[in-house]
Amino acid sequence: MRTTVPNVTLKTRVRNDALEGDNPFEWKDVNTGEFFAGKKVVVFALPGAFTPTCSTSHLPRYDALYEDFKAQGVDEVVCLSVNDAFVMYKWGQDQGNKNIFLLPDGSGDFTRKMGMLVKKDNLGFGMRSWRYSMLVNDGTIEKMFVEKDFGDDCPTDPFEVSDADTMLNYIKNGE
Repeated sequence: MRTTVPNVTLKTRVRNDALEGDNPFEWKDVNTGEFFAGKKVVVFALPGAFTPTCSTSHLPRYDALYEDFKAQGVDEVVCLSVNDAFVMYKWGQDQGNKNIFLLPDGSGDFTRKMGMLVKKDNLGFGMRSWRYSMLVNDGTIEKMFVEKDFGDDCPTDPFEVSDADTMLNYIKNGE
């Protein structure tokens, strides 16, 4: 397991109110080395936007507990998925997401370097992130919660330890 987050550049889209028209967004590169530097960040990674568990449980619960994470000194809560910036944006809109930073790993570089890229061809997804969460302090991974049965084409989608309540409990109580 890694002890630091990988340093990669991810392509995101950000709103620019100076742009006119129906699409006031522009590309912005996010360098993960810079993004995680000097911050306490909770990251939860999931297989895909618009998928059942991700949409009904994983993202909504982190969003619901956002203020609790902030009260514990967390600077940012990030949802990472091997989806492109357009899909992540639309999913965030669909979910009514207000607080969680949706970080697209469109090419899977971050996820691959984390050792968490898996094949989900059995579901027609291709390469995706395994479901996990981690607490990152100044670029160093303090704690990871990785779902069981890690591997390619897993017939199930375990969701037992990467949830918001488990992470918040760890931050509050160290367990």
